[in-house]
Amino acid sequence: MLATGRAMVCEEVGKPLRLVHRPRPRALGEHDVVIDVCACGVCRTDLHVVDGDLPRRTPTIVPGHEIVGRVAEVGPAVSEFAPGARVGAAWLATACGTCEACRRGEENLCPNAGFHGWTRDGGYADAMVADARFIFPLAEGLSDEETAPLLCAGLIGYRALRLAGEARRLGIYGFGAAGHIVAQTARWLGQQVFAFTRRDDRAAQDLALALGAVWAGASDEVPPEELDAAIIFAPVGQLVPLALKAVRRGGTVVCAGIHMSDIPSFPYELLWGERVLRSVANLTRRDGREFLELAPRVPIRTTVEVFPLEEANEALARLREGRISGAAVIGMERPAASRSPVT
Repeated sequence: MLATGRAMVCEEVGKPLRLVHRPRPRALGEHDVVIDVCACGVCRTDLHVVDGDLPRRTPTIVPGHEIVGRVAEVGPAVSEFAPGARVGAAWLATACGTCEACRRGEENLCPNAGFHGWTRDGGYADAMVADARFIFPLAEGLSDEETAPLLCAGLIGYRALRLAGEARRLGIYGFGAAGHIVAQTARWLGQQVFAFTRRDDRAAQDLALALGAVWAGASDEVPPEELDAAIIFAPVGQLVPLALKAVRRGGTVVCAGIHMSDIPSFPYELLWGERVLRSVANLTRRDGREFLELAPRVPIRTTVEVFPLEEANEALARLREGRISGAAVIGMERPAASRSPVT
């Protein structure tokens, strides 16, 4: 095991990440585990961190919260994982467990929560430290790169799908990493999927139709049928009135991103008729367990474009410009000597 490792570090908002070599992290806390990262998804939330849409919480940060890896080292209080275990780490890194939200089972709303890739270093690195109580065991099967998007795009999408209710006709605004996973889950549940994309994004529309969507078109188009619910993954506030207009009376619009541009004013008539507009905040460990148990039953198959760690800036740029089909993933390629043995 090498004493140093690589990491792509955000040192200044709005600037490219910098590749650094730094000492390998250690499991110093009772519940710590060191994870040798095998793959890390590139999420739009990473862009919000790097671009400064989310306020800086630490002087520097290693982004990444769709992490697949192998346990390399465990703290003294860790009994559920042993070195070599395949695990996943998601956005929620820790919660206090004592506040009112946590006591209600709403740890996703904990005011003292920590987050991988925002308040503590994430997976754009050879190795990282996580709290063993907030990571997930992963079965073998899908490749590391195919599994990584499940850890956020999949989990947040699953929570958004649950909060959308029993929608027979479901609209998905923004058909990227989360959209193409949610579509598969919704189809498995017997729902009809209507995909909304940028007007010129034929690749996303073709992917939606290939995954079973009954219709795919531009975000400002009126769908051929009234929707029961819609999920907005694109961080574009202007989509909210469009989605409200597309859903029936009593329907639900779910805003599934952690950041969104300002929502423009709209006539009350679009909300009237007992339409519901709500947000999704983070995720709970229950969400993770339920979705990761469900995914192989569907089965979820992710469409990914893989980049080496050194090209993380290119992956972020292409995501920012809408030039990723499905999900972008960083795949870790390093000499075998630097990997922890799997036992």
